[in-house]
Amino acid sequence: MSKPVILAVDDDASVLEAVVQDLRRKYGAEYRILRAGSGQAALDTCAQLKQRGDSVALVLSDQRMPGMSGVELLERVQHVYPEAKRALLTAYADTEAAIRAINTARISYYLTKPWDPPEEHLYPVLDDLLEAWSQGYKPPFEGLRVIGPRWSVRDFEVRDFLSRNQVPYVWLDPERDAEAVELLQRYGLEDKKLPALVFADGKTLVQPTQTELAERIGLRTHAEKDFYDLVVVGAGPAGLAAAVYGASEGLRTLVVEPEAPGGQAGSSSRIENYLGFPSGLSGADLARRAYAQASRFGAEFLTQRVCGIRADHHYRLACMADGREVSSHVCLIATGVHYRRLDVPGVERLTGLGVYYGAALVEARSCRDEEVFVVGGANSAGQAAMHFAKYARQVTMLVRGDSLEKSMSKYLINQIADTSNIRVETHSGVEEAFGEGRLESLRIRGPEGERTVPATALFIFIGAAPATDWLPEQVMRDPNGFILSGPDLQVEGKYPSIWKEKRSPYLLETSVPGVFVAGDVRHGSVKRAASAVGEGSIAVQFIHQYLSHF
Repeated sequence: MSKPVILAVDDDASVLEAVVQDLRRKYGAEYRILRAGSGQAALDTCAQLKQRGDSVALVLSDQRMPGMSGVELLERVQHVYPEAKRALLTAYADTEAAIRAINTARISYYLTKPWDPPEEHLYPVLDDLLEAWSQGYKPPFEGLRVIGPRWSVRDFEVRDFLSRNQVPYVWLDPERDAEAVELLQRYGLEDKKLPALVFADGKTLVQPTQTELAERIGLRTHAEKDFYDLVVVGAGPAGLAAAVYGASEGLRTLVVEPEAPGGQAGSSSRIENYLGFPSGLSGADLARRAYAQASRFGAEFLTQRVCGIRADHHYRLACMADGREVSSHVCLIATGVHYRRLDVPGVERLTGLGVYYGAALVEARSCRDEEVFVVGGANSAGQAAMHFAKYARQVTMLVRGDSLEKSMSKYLINQIADTSNIRVETHSGVEEAFGEGRLESLRIRGPEGERTVPATALFIFIGAAPATDWLPEQVMRDPNGFILSGPDLQVEGKYPSIWKEKRSPYLLETSVPGVFVAGDVRHGSVKRAASAVGEGSIAVQFIHQYLSHF
């Protein structure tokens, strides 16, 4: 298999040679470095590579070239290699045009000349772009295969778990793929209940539990130690931030997460207003980076569910679903929220069979050329609609309010308005879901009355509910289940305070001393990824203050 290509484009031969030499020195072992002296030559090269079935990872083009500017070239390259990263090499005077191109031409990044030394000004940017590209790169596959029908709850759960843990696999539907039938016969699985998993080493799993699957793909399901300084419950943005700061500051840190790093934010198809990422990044990419960062500092991750927390003198014990307990000085609750359930006939019965809560990005490609319905009008719904619009024939957003203005960021509203196959229906909602074995149609209420429409996919984003039912009653919550902390514990007459310590609670400390909370699960939190990261970070500072009393 030939190596993926990095294509450098510049009409100045000396500059082009310098770029190529720098690229070969750093990336020549993993990528084929090609050059082109003009925009048209670059397009011809891309056409030839496409015809041969080669992959292009990155196109790095100068802006000022006769006949075709760099921005125009990168726009046209997108039609040939839509997944390739595209970066512009500009003079300082062209930076405004480059920034505009990020928004209009959707280029990935721009770099200014000169880029010397490349170790500081070129390689860090290209490393990030190539790493992001590699996450979506699909080389000829020889790894895990998941065999199961589309309309199966367990099949969906397996694929979703693998995708969110960023385990590469190929999904084969036995109703459509001859390879699936051949594999079932080869491994004697024809009479087994699906899904079935066939690994690269020839071993198989049939209808695995989540724990079995986690262990088989190499996730840790039992803690290495009996005692930690800090146990973080939940690996969303708040939990991951706490892991990074806790581990980097010397705390023995364990992060316990039952599904996958990233939490609800991890299923976001695109976050475009996160500081430091001008072209945006996916929730999965953010989670992957944070996980790697925390792991590098020594944080330990455990794929397990915490079903209780209890205090034993100065120790805080996290009780696992498998019956084990992990002891620590401090616990941080960062379990986030889940989407509220849509309480209309048929939805519960068809959940996982065409009805999904959250983005369920694993289903996006299955929706190709279909009509997709999205319920909700906040950012998460808008991001999902934009993602599904890449595959679906039509995406219909059903919004309860009179517009998107009150609940969605302006940049998303503008993107939705500019996307021809997204339709927004206000004052609308789902009244009933129909189908035998899978979603087949929806009864929708709108300003002009009710109508029944064919449907194969419904994605629901109707507000957040905290995941706090597992907590003991000593951890105080507001009437909606969000965890009270800090000054909220001492508001006279508002909540019956059970704070017994002589000192005041720390800002993010719950009603149980030594148990802290951060992120969306906290009462009064701002439901944004950036604010969750901030809370997880500053929680560690209060944890240090708490530990200083020992």
